[in-house]
Amino acid sequence: MRKPIIAGNWKLNKSPKETAEFVAGVKGKLADPAKVEAVIGAPAVDLQTLLDAAKGTDLKVASENSYFEDAGAYTGETSPKVLAEMGVDYGIIGHSERRGYFHETDEDINKKAHALLRNGVTPIICCGESLETRQAGKVAEWVSGQVKAALKGLTAGQVGSLIIAYEPIWAIGTGETASPEQAQEVCKLIRQTVADLYDQKTADSLRIQYGGSMKPANVKELMAQPDIDGGLVGGASLQPDSFLELVHYQDK
Repeated sequence: MRKPIIAGNWKLNKSPKETAEFVAGVKGKLADPAKVEAVIGAPAVDLQTLLDAAKGTDLKVASENSYFEDAGAYTGETSPKVLAEMGVDYGIIGHSERRGYFHETDEDINKKAHALLRNGVTPIICCGESLETRQAGKVAEWVSGQVKAALKGLTAGQVGSLIIAYEPIWAIGTGETASPEQAQEVCKLIRQTVADLYDQKTADSLRIQYGGSMKPANVKELMAQPDIDGGLVGGASLQPDSFLELVHYQDK
């Protein structure tokens, strides 16, 4: 069985003070970690505060981005080696906002995946299509292409341990949500792509998240889909109450 994983992605939100207040609001209230894994991805400037506040809790910590080199003349970048030394558990890479606003390529994301894994941080690799791609009927071609490029050169063992987040770009931050059937269709495609690249065992080990306006009102229906193992959640992860509703979706 794949353990469900609900991961908040705060994007460019929250100060260190607000980060500490959030953790205080969820402390002692998270779901049984044997049933649901709870993760928060925070801006780099908040990570140490988040790590300190989360000590002794079941809350895992993710970075929102990282570079593909451990050190060097790369002003403003975040070292995957340092993230590992800090105790960060997961690294989100390839988010559509990174691809769109900062022009990250499939090659960049593949190099970042290798760098995170080399340092013992588990990648959460994002993929997903625009509205134009969906309307053109090219979702399968686009998403499978992103997955193949992101996983290039990785071993089956590495792939089986990481996470892929499917985020339909047209549903991020818009309030729009892919229907459970639409989300399941693409998540199934991702798993089949991995099976074709490696084998069925690897594909069955891989956890796949849905990341397009998941919220308390739709989490249970989305999580009921056979190939959706979790959520990469934006707005609904910013407040303790809504985040707790998400991680306790099994109790509804």
